[in-house]
Amino acid sequence: MKHSLRSASVLSRSLRNPVGFAAVATLLAACGGGGDGGTPGPVGPQAVAIEFAAYAGTAPVACDTTLTGLGTTQARAALSDLRFYVANAALIDTAGNAVPLTLDASEWQIQQEGDSLALIDLENAADACASKGTATTNARIVGTVPAGDYRGLRFTVGVPSRWNHTDYAAATAPLDVGALAWSWQAGRKYLQLELKPEGGVQRPAPAAAGTTFHIHLGATGCTGNPVTGETVSCSRPNRAAVQLANFNPTTEKVVLDIAALLRNSDIRQDLGNSVGCMSGASDPECAAIFAQFGLDLSAGTPLGDQGVQYAFAARSK
Repeated sequence: MKHSLRSASVLSRSLRNPVGFAAVATLLAACGGGGDGGTPGPVGPQAVAIEFAAYAGTAPVACDTTLTGLGTTQARAALSDLRFYVANAALIDTAGNAVPLTLDASEWQIQQEGDSLALIDLENAADACASKGTATTNARIVGTVPAGDYRGLRFTVGVPSRWNHTDYAAATAPLDVGALAWSWQAGRKYLQLELKPEGGVQRPAPAAAGTTFHIHLGATGCTGNPVTGETVSCSRPNRAAVQLANFNPTTEKVVLDIAALLRNSDIRQDLGNSVGCMSGASDPECAAIFAQFGLDLSAGTPLGDQGVQYAFAARSK
């Protein structure tokens, strides 16, 4: 049963994942034992919890807060939705090697044959988010890594191809969210951020003003019909690469800074195509937003080897 209907699942998530925008405890511990004569025994995996949050500059963001100072016009807005998929999270060790997390099984995250995926859900279906979403939230990724010393974090905002082009109605959690279904060849929105700016969104005549500025990140330029068993190929995958060179999961969290994402955007005006940016290569609003995600708008690939992005940062808990 899907998110909009699964009352039992909602209760289960509430009991197991009582997290939202508040800080959650992060566990980073190694299991081991002493051998005979004081010789150290084998060391087990380290448990890791990576916490996520949303901010607008220095101000925490939630469905019941007003965001201020956004974009080129210093706009005020309410958050009406914020969810995104995090794929293939890995800690970076002191030698610079990316060590993948093995995710714990839950309704928020899955792992299969080298790919991992978690859904970060920072809306609670209340206040300005009341028109959509779920009451349950998830603000962390939980898993293990081999025992070691780690100094950084790497992940992708997106959904691996093996899971992206599938029917959400038949998929397992967290791929079964109808609100994140993407019209491009049965794909998904990797990130859904929606804001309601005060005064609405002005559009070229004769179009009426809009109420919501949408930021939907997902693959475009796709061919192939998954319903008939065809392999889907997308010319612009649009998966954002994030690398935080210095990150300590014990003392820091990963922050999506909406003010940084919109630094060069005007959310009170839309010049054409979709209202906001829905990943269209010719959408006037997408150029500035893709640049902040570290994505080449034309190619749909990260800028540089690991991407040069400004939307995500490490911040003290």
